[in-house]
Amino acid sequence: MTLVSIGLSVSLDGYVAGPHDGPDNPLGDGGSRLFTWWTAGGEPLGDDPRFAPPARSRPVVAELFDCGAVLTGRRTFDIARGWGGQHPTGAPFFVLTHEPPPRWVGPGTGGTAVTGGIHRALEAARRVAGDRPISITSASVAQQCLAAGLVDELNLNLVPVLLGGGVALFGERPGPTALECTRVVESDGVTHLRYRVDRPG
Repeated sequence: MTLVSIGLSVSLDGYVAGPHDGPDNPLGDGGSRLFTWWTAGGEPLGDDPRFAPPARSRPVVAELFDCGAVLTGRRTFDIARGWGGQHPTGAPFFVLTHEPPPRWVGPGTGGTAVTGGIHRALEAARRVAGDRPISITSASVAQQCLAAGLVDELNLNLVPVLLGGGVALFGERPGPTALECTRVVESDGVTHLRYRVDRPG
């Protein structure tokens, strides 16, 4: 079974973007601090100069980028302007939405709009991911998948900042979810945490 993983940078108080985020302020007020560590290493991880993590983060980032598909939400997609039709990981991406966006998905792009809910979106992602992980990269989709018991792992890049508000990663929960910490990597300006989700049965 393909591993389903949440992979996001998050503040110490649980936000993946600051207040007032939108296309003209993608990470919200103060939210850019969540991604400072991505360029703290100086040397690019590949051909893209935007991704130059510190030495201890490089294996973690390489692993995060080695996913078979990305599952995201429409709001994240719109704020990122569809990544121009190609997700930074290079993996095919699937946008969970009620209404397909007019561009950056479909033939000639790496994106596919899925209107049938999270189960259908995951089915589509699994068909292309093969034995590589599916990475969930939006808070709303992460919340839906957690509530439905569809998440296997959380890979969180914990940044030592309190944003005080914004886009909460977890929001209101229907009940407790037991987690097992399976990895901690301390790096420059970030701590990488991996948790296995305890799914009874």
